[in-house]
Amino acid sequence: MTTRQRAAKPLSIGARLRAGLLGAACCCALVPAAAQETPPRKALRVCQDPNNMPFSNTKAEGIENRIAELFGKALGLPVTYYSFPQRLAFFRNTLRFKLPGQDYPCDIVMGVPVGLDEVSVTKPYYRSTYALVFPKGKGMDNVASAEDFLKLDAAKLKSLRIGIYDRSPASQWLNKHGLLEQGVPYKLMSADPAQYPGEIVEKDLAEGKLDAVVVWGPIAGYFAGRVKNPALVVVPLKSEKGVRLDYQMAMGVRYGEREWKQQVEGLIESKAPEIQAILKEFGVPVVDASFGVPTN
Repeated sequence: MTTRQRAAKPLSIGARLRAGLLGAACCCALVPAAAQETPPRKALRVCQDPNNMPFSNTKAEGIENRIAELFGKALGLPVTYYSFPQRLAFFRNTLRFKLPGQDYPCDIVMGVPVGLDEVSVTKPYYRSTYALVFPKGKGMDNVASAEDFLKLDAAKLKSLRIGIYDRSPASQWLNKHGLLEQGVPYKLMSADPAQYPGEIVEKDLAEGKLDAVVVWGPIAGYFAGRVKNPALVVVPLKSEKGVRLDYQMAMGVRYGEREWKQQVEGLIESKAPEIQAILKEFGVPVVDASFGVPTN
């Protein structure tokens, strides 16, 4: 199966809404389009960010690339990618982009949070959560949960430099526990096209510029696994009252394409074991509903 990459020219230099996709809910409500007939598909055309590991990149090395290839094989179709930096206008410039007399450039986004209203969201295929990451041998080796971390000596907690992406659930979590002053904020949206979300882990944390970070689980697990010295520990965090840290992830298609959505959901169901194996390979901390916000 061949994979083609097709890069769109950004309308302007914009930062990716990557680390904060799950933290900044700035979505516009859409009116569902009427169901419509679509011609037979000649390819599985995927909308993706070109530099957003561990999810996707132009070399098709990410989690979502691997799942797309799995789906393409099941459908008997080649997989093609339409790349655009994932930012606030991502869906408008990919899944919903259509010039008069032309077709849409892509038909599916392989990773969107359940509840997003800019696209028609499929059934979820995994749940993950924000995670605490820290190096071994720095006085936190007994930390295996949020509770353990928060029970550290007060002087130890106050001395920590904790990397977070601003305006994300991580900053809300620090604020709730009186640790906001220990937070080292990173821009949610960077103007640097070469910037990627894992830098906070495999560069600044690994180099000792930070003592710990709190980031979205797949980013934490993948990039912590790439750092060999020092060894990094990943602790998934449970949601708390007033602070949601866990999210179910699904796929997104255009409104009105009911049969296509049903076909994608059938693939999510039939290929569940293979999908879970890919997530495990990339170090994604997959959690269950017990990590959700407490109901009482």
